[in-house]
Amino acid sequence: MKTSTPKINIAMIDDHAMFRSGIASLLTEYNDIHIAFQANNGLDMQTKIVQSIDTQVILMDINMPHMDGYAATAWLKTNYPHIHVLALSMYDEEQAIIKMLKAGANGYILKEAEISELHKAILQLVDKGFYTNDLVSGNMLRSFHMTEKNGTDEIKLSEKEILFLQLCASELTYKEMADQMDIAVRSVDNYSRNLFEKTGCKSRVGLVLWGLKNKIIST
Repeated sequence: MKTSTPKINIAMIDDHAMFRSGIASLLTEYNDIHIAFQANNGLDMQTKIVQSIDTQVILMDINMPHMDGYAATAWLKTNYPHIHVLALSMYDEEQAIIKMLKAGANGYILKEAEISELHKAILQLVDKGFYTNDLVSGNMLRSFHMTEKNGTDEIKLSEKEILFLQLCASELTYKEMADQMDIAVRSVDNYSRNLFEKTGCKSRVGLVLWGLKNKIIST
């Protein structure tokens, strides 16, 4: 007797109905995907998820009315921490990526990605609990979610380095960060290089994830 492929229950949260329905339709062509529900924004999601608590992955837009992707993701991580959130956005700026990861997203992918890449991301989220790509690369999320290791036991940071790390999680530019720290702009590059070397991170996003993991940066 032939057994059916187990379905992954996902939800689409996006205020653009045509885009949302189009992606949902394409994903259902895979025999391992089931669309549990669709919602226009975070508030709409809160109403509908009560009837779909077995949802495993939520594809989350960022810019939505009433409740945006940041707030909706944070709410999910408080109320339904077992659900994986994959940010599906048109924004590729570091600030947007950092803010979504701080809110609790387990991965980040652009809307322009191929549907096969989106399917791959969903499978990786279910299998590993995170999704990595060029935007969130290497071991960033893996390191972030492996909370049993505490890097601050071995890595000593100065007060200025801690402040720099905390400012990395803001929406400030490097020039604005230099003004906040009362240092020259070129000194910001020095702080970046030093922290990259100390933590093993390779980007501002990586530094923020490291800071969150080690409780230097609060959510």
